[in-house]
Amino acid sequence: MSPRVNPEISHGPRYWFPAKRYGWGWGVPTTWEGWLVLAGYAALIGVGALLIAPSRRPGVFLLYLVSLTVILIGICWAKGEPPRWRWGKRDQR
Repeated sequence: MSPRVNPEISHGPRYWFPAKRYGWGWGVPTTWEGWLVLAGYAALIGVGALLIAPSRRPGVFLLYLVSLTVILIGICWAKGEPPRWRWGKRDQR
């Protein structure tokens, strides 16, 4: 008897954020973990807008946004497909 192979099991890395087809960076999340990170990012922006009052302290809010974005990029770098410049189908080999 030969062992059954499950086509749904992937032996490669499971990326939360796939690379974009065109350009540099990551696309829409493909896992629930990626969606959770993106939802948390959006929620923290909303909470920050309520607590910091961007109209009164725009510099503080901008620093807050930059900090959140750096953290998001770090998570994408760690859990996403390796970034590089891509040119669409021509790039797939």
